[in-house]
Amino acid sequence: MAASLDDDFELNNQDYYSLLNVRKEATLEELKASYRRLCMLYHPDKHRNPELKGQAEKLFNQVRQAYEVLTDAHSRAIYDIFGKKGLEVEGWEVVERKRTPAEIREEYERLQREREERRLHQRTNPKGIISVGVDATDLFDRYDEDFEEMPGGGFPHIEISKMHISQSIEAPLTNSDTAVLSGSLSTQNGEGQGSINVTLRRVTSARGWGEVEFEAGDILGPLFGVKVFRNITSRCFVTGQCGVQFSPRGVRRTCSLIAARQLDQHTMGYLKWRGGRSSAMTTSLVRDTDSSHFSLSLQLGVPNSYLMMSYAFKFQDEDKTRVRGSVKTGWFGTVIEYGAERKISRHSVMSATVSVGVPQGVTLKLKLERASQTYLFPVHLTDQLLPSAVFYATVGPLLVYMAVHRLIVLPYTQAQKKHASVFVDRCVLSSACLKTSLLLVFYFIHPPPPPSPPPLSPLSVRRIMEAEESKMGLIILNAWYGKFVSDVSQKKEKARVVDVTVPLQCLVKDSKLILTEASKGGLPGFYDPCVGEEKSLKILYQFRGVMHQVISADTEPLRIPKQCECIITHTESEWPSSGSF
Repeated sequence: MAASLDDDFELNNQDYYSLLNVRKEATLEELKASYRRLCMLYHPDKHRNPELKGQAEKLFNQVRQAYEVLTDAHSRAIYDIFGKKGLEVEGWEVVERKRTPAEIREEYERLQREREERRLHQRTNPKGIISVGVDATDLFDRYDEDFEEMPGGGFPHIEISKMHISQSIEAPLTNSDTAVLSGSLSTQNGEGQGSINVTLRRVTSARGWGEVEFEAGDILGPLFGVKVFRNITSRCFVTGQCGVQFSPRGVRRTCSLIAARQLDQHTMGYLKWRGGRSSAMTTSLVRDTDSSHFSLSLQLGVPNSYLMMSYAFKFQDEDKTRVRGSVKTGWFGTVIEYGAERKISRHSVMSATVSVGVPQGVTLKLKLERASQTYLFPVHLTDQLLPSAVFYATVGPLLVYMAVHRLIVLPYTQAQKKHASVFVDRCVLSSACLKTSLLLVFYFIHPPPPPSPPPLSPLSVRRIMEAEESKMGLIILNAWYGKFVSDVSQKKEKARVVDVTVPLQCLVKDSKLILTEASKGGLPGFYDPCVGEEKSLKILYQFRGVMHQVISADTEPLRIPKQCECIITHTESEWPSSGSF
């Protein structure tokens, strides 16, 4: 656990500029040059040792992530203000241009609040349905005599005939137990009813779960039920449900059983039996592919039996448009439905369906799905099969959608894309003090493990050394990074340093070593042995056959060789040894 937290600290505290060894004002060409060089050094394919290959792959991915962020002006601006934490917040792609850090920080806080709301939403998983039934039969089934006798009778009478509202939320109790609370209210023709339901669900294993429910408030009386789900095989499952309802007319028992099997990659077969007063046996076949959805159902039962077939075609566009149709025929008549569904925003889907049947008449069903909320508006137009009702039910919603899409939706989406394309071009550097303080506290409580050797193959290191030796170039003899003890009064304190000879040698290019003005603890192969304390880098190197020594502060830029360096004549005993820290 502590090791994983330490890894998270290193990843979150990683400085992309230090990792690529570039200055904060680095150009795109400088970033590309540094990225290509580091990829050649730390590419996983250059390692045969599994342990070294895993370390190299981890560092290679960090380098690639840093390059992708810093080469994108959008992401780089956010990173310069908030660091990696800011890149994790969703919604930056639709934020309009801001010119000051205060405005960007305000947008960041707003996006953080939205993120917390989404987390709460995912945890409770609220679901709701609102259905409003509209009776508009007077638009087509008008009786002129009745309208003439009523004041204002020249206008058709449209009313809300029924309404239904239901809502449910989930409350996780443990990793395997969940409580679900739901309720519903409905009214029709002046009469209303409501109920509340409490369900306790437990996941018994990876193959099944069970739940117990209690419902009260319905006019039929309280209900107790049990439901069980079980995977028989990887392609077959069974669901069983039974319940007892205590109504004023006696005890009513209900039960049902569903068996399903996957017939092929896209086809499922279902067999359902329902017992009780309305007993029935239903067989269904469902085939769902990327381009279509087909279902066929046959029910034999009392008092209703029917045959239903439906087909939906899926367009391969970004709006996920669907066109569907269905036919249902049984003892109580025949119904034909056709309609379309389309995504109108990121979280919203709208659909319209026309239902034509005997003896039901003509009904227009409008549906809007917004996240986990569903809004239904069934509009009953006529009790008869009138061509005019079918025509207006088909053409009317289409014309309204085209007008709304062209006048409202399309301009809004274009404005959002325009704002995203002209995002911040100037950002002022600021530090997240609270975040840094918390990370430092954690780092002192859980000190990181000693650094592992940089994931470089011996062949690559030897090749770099031989190339520099052949031209009497820059050779790093010893390099240490950390806190050094030089004062006589502090001799009892041990130096805390790390050997970085090999990582520095690999950063040598054309007999030159150039380090930018950033903390050297973020360089590949480096490690911070004393967080929060002043550190320095001490290098003993050879150039043109002559030894030199240089000491550089942690955030100080460094460029060697230097013309003003002195020749070192002392021994290596003055350098920190592995036993001194």
